[in-house]
Amino acid sequence: MKTITTNLHTHTERCNHAVGADRDFVEAAIEAGVKILGFSDHVPMPYRNHFQSHIRMRVNELPDYTSSILSLKEEYRDRIEILLGYEAEYDPDLFPEMLKELSQYPFDYLIFGAHFVDNEYTGFYSGTETDEEAHLAAYVENVLAGLSTGVFTYLAHPDLIHYNGPDDIYEEHMRRICLATKEQGIPLEINLNGFLYDRHYPCDRFFRLTKECGNTIVVGYDAHNPALFSDAETLKKAEALIKRLDLSVTYEIPIIDPHHPKLP
Repeated sequence: MKTITTNLHTHTERCNHAVGADRDFVEAAIEAGVKILGFSDHVPMPYRNHFQSHIRMRVNELPDYTSSILSLKEEYRDRIEILLGYEAEYDPDLFPEMLKELSQYPFDYLIFGAHFVDNEYTGFYSGTETDEEAHLAAYVENVLAGLSTGVFTYLAHPDLIHYNGPDDIYEEHMRRICLATKEQGIPLEINLNGFLYDRHYPCDRFFRLTKECGNTIVVGYDAHNPALFSDAETLKKAEALIKRLDLSVTYEIPIIDPHHPKLP
């Protein structure tokens, strides 16, 4: 596998489950040979009923996040290109309000991480093991609806849904994601953080489908710790998956402008 020169999936301590100063991530990425580093911390959501998420930054942290990343962008401009982005959910009731809040600040891109269907406090977590086809179908519908907005540069950990039922049912539903992203030119991510923690993803069952459908694949560090940039064993696992399934990987990721979306 080539050196990963573009990584758009990087978190910060503001999400409450990452460690390391913003600068530490930049230094580690440079050392790993990354040329374009995108910060994409978990977007703050305008949840109702005063619900406060413990796995994402809060709205009042947006100014600090913005100023920190833009300051590093200027400081390191001769060594690495730094982009400012977010990893966002899609909740149809909250998405317009979320975009309106973000629009008050400069940012370059969004990646799509469908962690919850429909939301964090009344829905279900996509990574919870299930054999219910209804959960699988709901996940796919949420992803397709989010993709239809045209604002996302790529789909992070597309195989996050932890459905352990029959292969034919899994393939029937998940193929819809592969075909939709293929049609829209949206890459699908091999998520290195999943390998690092021996999670159920990235999984062969999904990426075999991407091979059949001709999807473009990207590798995302999903870095919650600067040390991941130098983790050779995790990179080897990704390389083995790519070789095993003969996947088509791109190392140059076209950025979709979320302010002027590329609609399907």
